[in-house]
Amino acid sequence: MRHVHGRARRAGAALAAVLTWAGLLAGAAGCTADGASGLGSPGRPGAPGNVIEVSPDDGDKGVRPGRTLSVQVSSGRLESVRVVRSQDAQEQPVPGRISADGRRWQPDDGKLALAARYAVDAVAVDGDGRRSARHTTFTTYVPDERFIAYITPEHRSVVGTGMIVSLGFNREITDRAAVERAVRVSSEPAVEIRPHWFGRDRLDLRPEKYWEPGTEVTVDLRLRDVEGAPGVYGLQHRTVTFTVGRSQVSLVDAAKHTMQVRRDGELLGTVPITAGAPKTPTYNGKMVVTEMYEVTRMNGSTVGFGGEYDIKDVPHAMRLTESGTFLHGNYWASAGTFGESNVSHGCVGLRDEKGGSSQTPAGWFFDRSLVGDVIEIVNSDDKKVAPDNGLGGWNMGWNEWKAGSAAK
Repeated sequence: MRHVHGRARRAGAALAAVLTWAGLLAGAAGCTADGASGLGSPGRPGAPGNVIEVSPDDGDKGVRPGRTLSVQVSSGRLESVRVVRSQDAQEQPVPGRISADGRRWQPDDGKLALAARYAVDAVAVDGDGRRSARHTTFTTYVPDERFIAYITPEHRSVVGTGMIVSLGFNREITDRAAVERAVRVSSEPAVEIRPHWFGRDRLDLRPEKYWEPGTEVTVDLRLRDVEGAPGVYGLQHRTVTFTVGRSQVSLVDAAKHTMQVRRDGELLGTVPITAGAPKTPTYNGKMVVTEMYEVTRMNGSTVGFGGEYDIKDVPHAMRLTESGTFLHGNYWASAGTFGESNVSHGCVGLRDEKGGSSQTPAGWFFDRSLVGDVIEIVNSDDKKVAPDNGLGGWNMGWNEWKAGSAAK
């Protein structure tokens, strides 16, 4: 049987800014309306207030990310420049450097953050030693639309060797190359990890072969302020890590009605199963466990089977595809069914008891499984599972997988 379990997610963001201002030099005098002040020695006239030029201008609002932040002087030299960005109720200094001739300051990262407030404090000195200070502020553009990525697997999880990093976006991405470049996946020990797009709202990443047990994987999302579609900007700046556990790959033979479970290459056990009936066969191919439920409900009407079944307490259920293929416990079929015939609506069934039992084949297998384990099904009368149906990307060859990158 096939079953769909949906979840709705929502995300939001709030902008808060706090501006703090302290005098740059003791004894500062005569602040002008535009935030400039002349600082001279006794008996000397102060330096002109407009000697320091800041772009964007003081008080600018809705500054677009394409604008350049700069501080410069036409004569003399900059003595110090401090820029603070306030975003999401946090203040962070903006790193930058003054040019060798002292005339210009520029940030290390030339791109302005969205939905932020910038405060610039600069001090310049002329050839006579007279100082000028200037304080300016401006705010940047607040997008009406944002996009976020929902990531699989979960942060700090321990997963099987077949786990594929999958990002599902809440909006269609038209500049897939820009988004792809903002996603970095690395591992220890290091292996080549490549991306593949499925349509405009899903990006998966994996190595050529299954992960080695013990691998530590880091996913860096640097999506904040990336323009994924016209006027739609990313919201996240997040790091997710996970650990690859032991290797477990199970081979389901639909014709023989058996499942061989191999742990680190060694046969752990052979379990009798029932697969999809002739009119509702099980997909062939490599599938990855994406969710595990001690008990769940399976309703045929959610996957196109009308009212053929509605079982409210299916035990030991492990999702294999988004379309509803599960490997699960079965207490309603006779014990003689398992290992002898295929009677399901497309799922793989293991003998179980009502409420689930750790002493049954289904309970035994569930207790030894992880999200990310691989279940490969062979000798079924159905087609091979689509690579975007669940984490089915292992059914694609490496060259085909790499061809799905948008960043050429």
